[in-house]
Amino acid sequence: MNLAPSFRQYLSSALFLMFIGWGGLAVMILVLNEPPFVWARWGFFALWFIALVGTSLPIMYLLNRRFASDPSAEPHVIVRQALWIGVFGATLAWLQLGHLVTLWIWMGLAGGLIALEYFIRLRERAHWKPPSLEPDFSNIDIDDQPSDSPLH
Repeated sequence: MNLAPSFRQYLSSALFLMFIGWGGLAVMILVLNEPPFVWARWGFFALWFIALVGTSLPIMYLLNRRFASDPSAEPHVIVRQALWIGVFGATLAWLQLGHLVTLWIWMGLAGGLIALEYFIRLRERAHWKPPSLEPDFSNIDIDDQPSDSPLH
């Protein structure tokens, strides 16, 4: 599967995730006005994660298309990178509850996730095998050799 995925493949899922994530957050914060109890917090983290993944999915597609690698990024790589953005944002939101987010925490978490993605991509490239370019001799009959051939 060496064909580059089109933007249309990601558009519907990105719009759905953005609608659920950002819409759910707007309903939770503006309409329901929930106090920050346990279920409201977990709902916030889940909706925040979904909103960030949906928003970053088209951005990751465009970045992977602009800065193409060899072999090009497959669809699961683009989705995984969008999921890393969601994990990063949800983790920072969770750490902010205890006022633990500093510049060094932010940079360390970002650096760790970037390094993790780099090593996963490095492993994928190491296991990638180019398509075989060997000629197919299955349709050649050995009996079709000339009579002066050493095979006769």
